[in-house]
Parts: sequence; structure tokens; C-alpha cells
Amino acid sequence: MPVLGTFLSSINAIACHNLLLIPVRYKLIKVTIFSNRKQINCSLSLSLSLSLLPVSRSTISDTPIPSCSRRILNMAEAPKPNSASKNESLTLEKVRQGLISQEDTIVFRLIERAAFPLNSPTYHHKISSSPSLFNFIVKSTEALQSQAGRYEIPEELPFFPENLPPSLLPPPADPPVLHPAAASINLNKKILDIYLKQLLPLFAEPGDDGNYAATASSDLDCLQAISRRIHYGFYVAEVKFRDAPQDYEPAIRAQDREGLMKLLTFTNVEEQVKKRVEKKAVIFGQEVSLDNNTNSVKQNGTVNGKYKVDPSLVSRLYGEWVMPLTKDVQVEYLLRRLD
Repeated sequence: MPVLGTFLSSINAIACHNLLLIPVRYKLIKVTIFSNRKQINCSLSLSLSLSLLPVSRSTISDTPIPSCSRRILNMAEAPKPNSASKNESLTLEKVRQGLISQEDTIVFRLIERAAFPLNSPTYHHKISSSPSLFNFIVKSTEALQSQAGRYEIPEELPFFPENLPPSLLPPPADPPVLHPAAASINLNKKILDIYLKQLLPLFAEPGDDGNYAATASSDLDCLQAISRRIHYGFYVAEVKFRDAPQDYEPAIRAQDREGLMKLLTFTNVEEQVKKRVEKKAVIFGQEVSLDNNTNSVKQNGTVNGKYKVDPSLVSRLYGEWVMPLTKDVQVEYLLRRLD
């Protein structure tokens, strides 16, 4: 409809003259347009209803919001203990259950990636302007997921955050749970380096089957699952701080990293986690056959038989990388918690 197009163009023009279009909600609005003395009634299903507010170009908080900055604005206020039901539901037990659930995801992702050989050309052959097919697929996937709002969630972080398109969805309606400092912490560069250089060669068999795109996609699944688990440390730190602020505030005010690390370290709990993920790898990674007995765990804790991914490697992944990096996230978050 030409008239409708003109109407929408006018809305776009308004945005260029010191007026800010503020997304509010998905909404069906009715518009009455007069053209050639005829009244046209139509309903527009707009992705965002718009509010018009006069602004100054010098007002930083009212400038168009890029994707990475929106995460900070979504957490613009430090959470208050009685501010919302979601804040009240943040308990150590619920956070713990979330961490346990993510163990399953990580084990399954590793099993899926181990189905492919190493497929080295995935990481070395240039494609388009990207240095490798892996980079191309990861960046393209993250751009799409950014538009779908994935990175509006604090523990979901991109590996290539530069120049990501903004989300097309409205920000989460729930009030913030975390301190705004969480938006400035991203360990994904370190996670990516560890995954490609240290972890991947340990569980991917040498070889090349030509399935490079599927390999890169599976790599991204692994990376996102591991990154989510590590950055879930935001919630661990927040709930521990709320439960005992008097224990953490002195170290925070002194910016004492070692002191905070000691408060966050429970060796017996970490050993239990390592044993649990190893057992899950045994159970999830068995080669099922109707003719043979299932694989078993020896009484001394070691495993025998053939598995889709080495259970001791999963335990090592948690012991050497996942849990230490999770504590790094917690320390970085707590150091900023009183800002």
C-alpha cells in the first residue's frame, strides 16, 4: 500500500530529527489514513510500538543503543533483595541445580563433537574475508543469534562481540538479577584459545572426513555450552554475596583477589563435581549393544571399556578449566559488586 509506505517512511524521518524512538512492546495498532479524500482504516502488526521523546544529541543515555551496550542498560540498577520475585527466587540451591543440568549439556556436546575427526582444514582454510571456515560460521551464527536476542541473557556471551547487530526483540521484561558489572566481563577469548589449542586435540581423533561445516557447528555448540557454564558464575557469586555480604565486603573493598578466591574455593565440592561429570560421561558415552555387557566403572574409580568420549578427559576439563575459570568470573564480578 503506497500510503502505508509513506506513513512508515515518515516515522523513520522523525527519528532523524532529535527524536528518540523507544521500543515498548509488541502491539497491534490501528491507523487511520486519509488519501484522496477517502478514509483508509488498516491494522499494522508492528514489531515494536513506538514512543516519541525529544532528546538532545549530547545526551549519551538517549543515543541509539548498540547490541553490546544494551546488556549494560538491561542491568542498569543493582538488584535489591526485595525488588522482584525473580530476585527472591535466586537461591544457592537453584543455582546449583542449574550448574548440574549444564553438565549434561556439556557431556553430550563433547560426545557429538567426538563423532568427527579433528578436520584441521576447518580452522586453516580462508573463506570470504574470514581467516577460516570456523571463524566464518561462528561469526555468522552469532550475528543471527544476536538479532534473535540471545546475548540479552547475561550468561550468554559472544566469542566475536565486535560489530554484532542489535537484538530485534524487546529487552527482557524481568527486572535485573545481577549487578551491572556482569555486562563488562567476558572470558570467551580465553575459553576459545583453550578449546582450540588444548582441549580439542585431546578428544578429537586425528583425521579428515571432509565434514568441515558440521565440524565447525559442533565446535560452536561445545564452546557455547562451556562458556555458559563458566559465566554462570555470575549467579553463583551474586547469591553467595547476598547470603553473606559481611564475609565478602572486606575483600571487595580491599580489591583482594586472593582473599576472594579463598572464600570461593571448596576443594571437596570440586572433587565431587569432577567425579559426577566423569560418571555422566561413562553413562552417556557407552557403546550400547544387545550382544555385549555394558561398560562398567571399576571399584577404585577408574573406567574401563570403550566410550564415545574419554570420561577422565571430562573430569580433567572441569578440574583444569571449567571450575577455575568459573571462579575467575566470580572474582571479577565480586570485585565490581560494590561499584
